[in-house]
Amino acid sequence: MPVSLGDVERVAALARLALSDEEKRTMMAQLNEVLRYMEELNGVDTSAVEPLSHVIDLPSVFREDELRPGLTREEALRNAPARDDKFFKVPKVIGDR
Repeated sequence: MPVSLGDVERVAALARLALSDEEKRTMMAQLNEVLRYMEELNGVDTSAVEPLSHVIDLPSVFREDELRPGLTREEALRNAPARDDKFFKVPKVIGDR
């Protein structure tokens, strides 16, 4: 389905782009060329091509999840500039000041 001048104008309006008539015609031609090329690529037989997630075969850089002990509440609050019993105390940021 080719891109029309109306399609270009609608997308330009959505993107808040002010295009001249010449720019609209150029954009229409370029978009239609991209679509033509995509149709050409759709015709390529890829049934024997294995899907891949990366062009280069790399080992996984992600480590395995392992359960490790975390901080106790007292350790987490030790360096807090202000605290209220078991909680961090922070300035009010919502509502009336």
